[in-house]
This record gives sequence, C-alpha cells and structure tokens, in this order.
Amino acid sequence: MKPILLLAAVAALAFAGNPVSAEEGGCLKYGAGGAVAGHFVGKGHAVSGAAVGCGAGAYKRHEARKEEARARNAETHEDQR
Repeated sequence: MKPILLLAAVAALAFAGNPVSAEEGGCLKYGAGGAVAGHFVGKGHAVSGAAVGCGAGAYKRHEARKEEARARNAETHEDQR
C-alpha cells in the first residue's frame, strides 16, 4: 500500500507545477493507457502495451504539432496579403 501512496504523491508533485494545456497526449498519457490495457490482456503484456502506447502517443503529438504549425503558417500568409 505504501508504494502506491508514494507513487501517487510523486505523480501529484510532478504535475502540480505544470500549466494545463490543450495539447494532444504524448508518450506518458498513451503509454499509461497502453500499460493498463496490456495488463488486462494478460500476464507480461503491460510493458509491451506501454511501449506501443508510448509510440502512438508520440506520433499523435507530432501530428498535432504539425497541424498547429500549418494553421499558424496559413494565418501568417493571410496577414501578409
């Protein structure tokens, strides 16, 4: 029970100082989801689920940032006309 409380306290402190953003989830968010899903699939699949989730999250964040850059670039070009 104590390790769970310690982990929860560390997670709370890690996210306490960070501002909230509307950015797509990254490796941590999708990796945690993948680990939970892998845990329910069967023994030993939590690590592989976390790895796949991390990769998917990194890809989603990359795509979201590219889309934001395209939108900013389009706005900049409209303002210059």
